[in-house]
Order: sequence, then C-alpha cells, then structure tokens
Amino acid sequence: MTDMQTLYLLIPLAPLAGALIAGLLGRVIGTTWSHRATIALMMACVAASITVFMDVLEGNVYNGSVYTWAVSGGMHFEVGFLIDRLSAMMMVVVSGVSLMVHVYTIGYMHGDPGYQRFFSYISLFTFSMLMLVMSNNFLQLFFGWEAVGLVSYLLIGFWYTRPTAVYANLKAFLVNRVGDFGFLLGIGLVLLHAGTLDYAEVFTQAPRLATETIDIIPGAPWALLSVTCILLFVGAMGKSAQFPLHVWLPDSMEGPTPISALIHAATMVTAGIFMVARMSPLFELSETALSFILVIGGITTLFMALVAIVQNDIKRVVAYSTLSQLGYMTVALGASAYSAGVFHLMTHAFFKAVLFLGAGSVIIAMHHEQDMRKMGGLKRYMPVTYWTMFIAALASAGVPGFAGFFSKDAIIEALHFAAIPGAGFAYFCAVTTVFVTAFYTFRLVFMTFHGEPRMDHHTQEHLHESPWVVTLPLVVLAIPSIAAGWLIGPMLFGGYFGEAIRILPEHEAIASMAAEFHGVAGMMAHALSTLPFWLSMAGIFAAWYLYRVNTELPGRISRAAGPLYTLLDRKYFIDEFYSWLFAGGARALGGGLWKIGDVKLIDGLIVNGAARSVARVAALVRRLQSGFIYHYAFTMIVGVFVLMSLWLYGS
Repeated sequence: MTDMQTLYLLIPLAPLAGALIAGLLGRVIGTTWSHRATIALMMACVAASITVFMDVLEGNVYNGSVYTWAVSGGMHFEVGFLIDRLSAMMMVVVSGVSLMVHVYTIGYMHGDPGYQRFFSYISLFTFSMLMLVMSNNFLQLFFGWEAVGLVSYLLIGFWYTRPTAVYANLKAFLVNRVGDFGFLLGIGLVLLHAGTLDYAEVFTQAPRLATETIDIIPGAPWALLSVTCILLFVGAMGKSAQFPLHVWLPDSMEGPTPISALIHAATMVTAGIFMVARMSPLFELSETALSFILVIGGITTLFMALVAIVQNDIKRVVAYSTLSQLGYMTVALGASAYSAGVFHLMTHAFFKAVLFLGAGSVIIAMHHEQDMRKMGGLKRYMPVTYWTMFIAALASAGVPGFAGFFSKDAIIEALHFAAIPGAGFAYFCAVTTVFVTAFYTFRLVFMTFHGEPRMDHHTQEHLHESPWVVTLPLVVLAIPSIAAGWLIGPMLFGGYFGEAIRILPEHEAIASMAAEFHGVAGMMAHALSTLPFWLSMAGIFAAWYLYRVNTELPGRISRAAGPLYTLLDRKYFIDEFYSWLFAGGARALGGGLWKIGDVKLIDGLIVNGAARSVARVAALVRRLQSGFIYHYAFTMIVGVFVLMSLWLYGS
C-alpha cells in the first residue's frame, strides 16, 4: 500500500477512532480528554484531506477496492475509494466544517451530561459522510447514506428527555425512510440491468442502459434510465430535504445547535446533491429525470424561502434558508450545471455554518432563548458574533464579492441558458427567491442585533460575547464565506472536475456561460446591471425599512395579509396534511382492522362463534335427553320404522 493510499484510509478512520474513544472510553478519560482526542483525530483528518486534495490537483486520481465484503453469483460487493476532484473537494469541506463544529461544541455543550456522547456522535457522523463521498460503488454509497441517517436520528434526539426532540428525530427517520426506499429501488435496478455496483462499470454501460425499457405497467414500457434516475433522486429528495420530503429538516432544530450546523451546512443534506453530481453520466442521458429535478428544485427554492419570512425562531429561519439554498443546488443539477450546484454546495457550507453557529452563540448569550422578538441590540454586546454573521448574511443574500454571490449567480445564469423542459419555471423561482433570501436573512440580522434590547432585565445584565472556542470557528469559517467564491473561474469553466462530471454537448448551459465569463472582477461588474443584484439590494432595503425604520409596519402587514400569513405560518399545512393522511390513515386502518378483523372475525366468528355453535348443538341435544322412558321408547320405535322402511325400499 502506498503512502497516499494510507492517507485515504486515515481520512475516514480517524473520526471513527475518535467516535470509539469518546463513546466507549468517555467515562474513563473524562470530558477534557474526550474532546482533545476527537479534535486531534479530526485535525489529522483535515490535514490528510488537504494533502489528498493537493495531490489530486496534480492529476493523481485513484479508483480501487480496499476490501471485498462478499461475493455472490459472480458479483463482488466491495469497500472501495474513488478519489478524484469531486470527492477530494467534498472531503476538505466536510472535514473542515466538522473540525470547526468539534471546536465550537466545547463551548456550546459545556456542562451537558451527554458531553462525551455528543462528541462520539459527531465524529461518527463525519466518518459516515466521508465514507459516502469517497465511495466508488453503490454498496458503500448506500452504507454511508444510511449511516448518516442513523446518526442524525441520534443527534436530533440527543436531548431524549424532551418529547419534541423525540418526535423530531422519529419524523426525520421516517421521512428519510420514504426517500431511501426509492433510492434502494434505484440501486436495485442498476444491479439488475448492469450486473455490477461499481461506478466506473455502470457508467461505461450507461449508453446501453439508455436504450432499454421496463414494463412497470404491463403493455406500457418506460425508459429504464429515466425510472432509475428518478428513483435515485427520490433518495436525494429525502436526504437533501426537497419538497415534499422536506418536512423533517425544520423540526430537526430540536437537536443541539452544533449538529444543526453539521447536518445542514456540509454533510447530510448535501449528500443528495453530491450523489446526483456523481451520477451525472446517468442523469445526463435522461431529460425526463432532469426536468423532474428542475421542477422539484424550483418549488423548494421559492416556497421554502417564503416560509422563512414569517419565522421568529432564529434557528428555524436558518433552517428554512437551508431548504431554499438546497433548492438552488437542485435546480443547478437539473439544468446540467453540476459544477455550479457543487460550487454552491461548497460556498453554502461555509456561510450557512457561520449562520448556524452564530445563532448558537446568540442562544448561549440569551440563556437558550431562541425567539428573535425577545432579542435586539446584541451588536454592542457580541461584536465578533455580529460581524461574522453579517458577513455570512451578505454571502447568503448574494452581494457581489462574497462567496454566495458567485455560486448563486452562476446557477441563475445556467438556468437562463438551459433548454431543458422546466428550466423557465426554475429560473422564475430562482430569481424571485433572490429578493426573498436577502429579506429574511437581514430580517434576522436587524431583529437580533440592531434596535433596542427587547429581552428581560436579568438577561440583558448578563449579556456578553461567547468564549473563544465559540467565536474562533465563526471567524475561521467567515473567511471562506468571503473568499471561496473567487475560485469560480477554474472550478466552473476551467474543467476543474475533469471526468468526475460529464455533460452532453446538447446541454450547453455551462459552456454558454464560459463563453461570456471575463473573470471574477468582470462578473462582479456585470452583476451591477442585472436583475438579481437589484432584487438582492431591494430585499436588504426592505428588511432595513421594516425592522429598523418603521417597526410597526410588519405587524400591520401580517394582519392585513390574513390567510396568506396563516398559510406561510402553518407551512402550507403540509404537516397537518401528512398527519391526517398518514397518521390518521394508519389509525383508521388499524381501527378498521380491529373492528372487522379482531372483534367481528376473530373474536366474533372464530372464538365466540365456535362457542355459540357448541351452545346451539347442546341446546338441541338437551331437548332429546328429556329423562322420560316413553320418550325414549317412542324414539326407538320411530328408529326401527325408518330402518325397516329403508331396508324394504332397498330390497
């Protein structure tokens, strides 16, 4: 094994070792050595990831098996790594953000009775995500896919004494099982028709698979690749929280804030985006699947952003922002602008981590109060938290020069150039969401940090900046929230991803953009004359006017909006609909089975029916057993008469 292959193994195994140390030995080594061990191993993981990333930039790509798990019917089920520019970038982002979350956790979870357990979980979560992004086959992909789902269940319900946390983690688990069922069916179709689970071999067979059909309904053939890709994307809809499987993500805010940042910034929710980008050789051959992705992504982008406008819980605002930004990434995938989607995945990981961790810093200072209506004026008390969150807000709003601007603008331009059915709808949703994003992001900033303090006197007296273990990750992550966008040229148009992403010539969105790209400075200058820029500025101005100048107006608008405000506040009643359809349907089905199956069929017909039959027969027989001799003599005479009649008739 070469030195580089040893590093490949070190990257996922280091956080796994940290999880085992903190989880199994945490009580023995104590809280301090639990976080020291996990953070030291995460630092080794980050260093190895950066080393591998630099090696990949030099043109060294690796695709090989590490371990053969099973052989059945000539098919090999293996653990293997595919290290190319796509996976190398993901490894750096995942490990880097995870390291910052580990450091931040020291301050946020201080004094919690489950301190060591939490460190064990987040290290295990990082291991699962790294196994997913490094995999070279569908089996390992599915292992990582399910592992991040399992650990997210443990993390969302970390405070298991809270009924709301238990409800939230069960909801996340069940909704993800719906998506995962489709994902598993998609993998099953790949195995059935390609005869292998290895990425490279499946991609080689993709042109042949594109010509095959399957009969889901007898006599109505469906394109095999379209069905397969849509089923795989259903898995992504669950993991990446796309409409209508998005309902678990806002409720997952019941978990501690560090895991909110880890799940929603760089790991679990981006797994679906990464998977579709990795499967680009398959998705490119199905325009039907791409159109489906465009429509789902467009709906998620706009409609989830609108819900964020009316949220007052600081973490839920950021959660719905995550849903909307995931929609941006999804529409990029549908427009065949995979590099733009993955680029937004990277920039979003940094500025969204800052927003979540900054929200956690505010929650610490506010003694775990999360309602923004009870905040205000925190800028003077928490300058580091304020300025880092302000930078992240500018990046999220797409202000030129910040990371979010470059990736979001690239996605909108790609949608403008795309000719795939559904691109027009997705473009409208993406452009409209620019205003909404800027508005709700700066609504959060102005309500939390500006104006007069609205908290109680005791809380205000004890307000202060968070300790360095909380603010240091904010500062570190704020830097790429500015600078990460400057990589747009080589990453989008310079063939950065190489063979990791394949695009058909007829899907020319990125190629058309490349012809008009004149550098980062040129892109920023051009943006000043485009609609998205002015929509972003309008959103920031509207938030400033409503929440700094005329603070009475938002209340009047919400009352005037009436049903519309209620619709957004109740999140389109989707939770209620699911509760009525699935929970209510399950109860109705169970009640029906109980009344008909148990009460009437089993108890009524079989158990009690048998008893009633015996009772009826006994009642009849009892009438014949009267005890009078002349009754028995008469019966005997009748019997003899019948027998003699039968004998005479027969002879």
